[in-house]
Amino acid sequence: MKLLRNPVVPPGSTIGMLGGGQLGRMFAIAARQCGYGVQIFGDPQDSPAGQVSDRSWPWSFTDYDALRQFAQHVDVVTYEQENIPVATVETLLQYVPVFPGPELLRASQHRLLEKTSLRRIGIPTADFAKVTSAAELRQSIDDFGGDAILKTVTLGYDGKGQARVRSESACDAIWKSFNVSEAILEKVVDFAHELSIVASRFADGTCNFFAPVLNHHENHILDVSISPSPLISERQTSEAQQIARAILEHFNVIGVLCVEFFATHDGQLLVNEIAPRPHNSGHLTINACRSSQFEQQLRAVCGLATGDVSMQTPAVMLNLLGDHLQNQSASGWQKVFAHQNIHVHLYGKSEIRSGRKLGHLTVIGEDVVAAERLGRELRAGLTGAM
Repeated sequence: MKLLRNPVVPPGSTIGMLGGGQLGRMFAIAARQCGYGVQIFGDPQDSPAGQVSDRSWPWSFTDYDALRQFAQHVDVVTYEQENIPVATVETLLQYVPVFPGPELLRASQHRLLEKTSLRRIGIPTADFAKVTSAAELRQSIDDFGGDAILKTVTLGYDGKGQARVRSESACDAIWKSFNVSEAILEKVVDFAHELSIVASRFADGTCNFFAPVLNHHENHILDVSISPSPLISERQTSEAQQIARAILEHFNVIGVLCVEFFATHDGQLLVNEIAPRPHNSGHLTINACRSSQFEQQLRAVCGLATGDVSMQTPAVMLNLLGDHLQNQSASGWQKVFAHQNIHVHLYGKSEIRSGRKLGHLTVIGEDVVAAERLGRELRAGLTGAM
C-alpha cells in the first residue's frame, strides 16, 4: 500500500478550497475555528464559502494563470465538489499539495469509469451497461428486464441528467432528449433502504469511519438522514467500512469520501455512488460527533492526527430546500429555536428556488424516531403547512 507523506500544515497557514458552495462553507468554518486562513477559488465573495473566507478568486477552473497565482497564496488545497476539471488539480499539483489527488476525482465524476473501477476491485454495484445509441439502449433495456435508469456519465446530481426507461418503445425519444454521445444504463435495484458512510484516510494509512447513516430521498434529493438506525445491521456496518477502506486505499486517498449504498432485501450492499469529499448525509456529524466530517477533512489534508469520529449522541438531519423556505415565517423560526436540541445551519444563499439546498436542521436526542418526527413537524411549520 502506497502512503503519502504530506507535510504538516500547522494552524496559521492558509488552505485553498476549490469551489465556494455549502460544503466549502462548512469546511471553512471548521478551518477558521482551528486557526487557519481560507481562500476560495471558482466562486465570488458572496458565495456560501466566500462569505466566511479570507479571499475569493472568482475565476474559471480552466484559467491556469489565475490558478498559478492562487497556488502562491495557499499552503495546501482541497475541494468541495467533484465537477472540477482534473486538469485543474494537475495544474495546481505543480505548485502546491492537493488532497485528495486527481485519480479519485477522475473516477467519481464519470459514472462509467466509477462503476468500472469499483467492479475491478471486487466491489458490488448495480448491473450497468455503456450506451452510445438508441439501438444500444433498446438492447440493454431488454437485457435488464425492461426497466432501468438511463443517466448521463457526467454532471448529474440530485436526480438531474437521468430518466427511467420502462419499454423499448420509449428508447428513441429518451435517447434523443439526452443529446449525448454516451450514457450509462443502470438496472433498477429493488432495495430495502439506502445508506451511506463517510470515511477519512490519513497519510500514515489510518482510516476512520463515521457511523453509517440511513437516508430518505424525495424527488431524488436527500431529505432526511438518521444515525444510528436499527435498519442498519452490524454486518452491514462492517461491510460498509470494508468497502470504504478498499476505495480509500485503491485510490490512495488523503482526505474524506462518502460511499452511498443500496441495501437489498436480503441484506446485500450495492454501491450506488462515491463522492470524493464530505457529503450531505454527513452533516449531522457537526453536532453529533466530536470531530465532524469537515474537521476530519481539515486534519487529513493538513497532515494532522485524526479526530474522534464516534457519535456522542444520536441525530437526525433534515434538509431545508427552497420549497421549505419560500414562505417562511418568524413564528415558524421561533418554534425551531425554542428547542435546545435543534441546531440550525443556513448556507447564506440569497436566491430561494424550488429544489435548491439552502440549509439543514439537525435534531439530537436518544430517540431518533421522536427526533425525526419533531424535525419534520417544525420544518413543515416554516412554510405554514402545520
